[in-house]
Amino acid sequence: MKRYLIVDGQLSGTGIRDAVEGGYVEYEALGLSLALRNRITLWLARYEQCHFSQFKDAREVADLDAEGIAICHMLRNEVPSAKIDYFSNARMISLPVPGEPR
Repeated sequence: MKRYLIVDGQLSGTGIRDAVEGGYVEYEALGLSLALRNRITLWLARYEQCHFSQFKDAREVADLDAEGIAICHMLRNEVPSAKIDYFSNARMISLPVPGEPR
């Protein structure tokens, strides 16, 4: 069965949600590189700060979404068998991830 993952910046999450099984996926379960793990961790910390300021800075939200989509591309490279999508918690919508869908 093909995995379906959603990258999101939800508080208390790992940044990677299993769209079929529900819940968040630990990085070790996906075999992610240290570089990608660190990138997600930094992105989540920025997302948390923006959340607590109620997403008032539109530029920061746009930057966070761009980084989330970049993370999707890295995740596609590291977990090529999975379908990867992006959900903007700040905007409360799914955003397209350009490139070849898997």
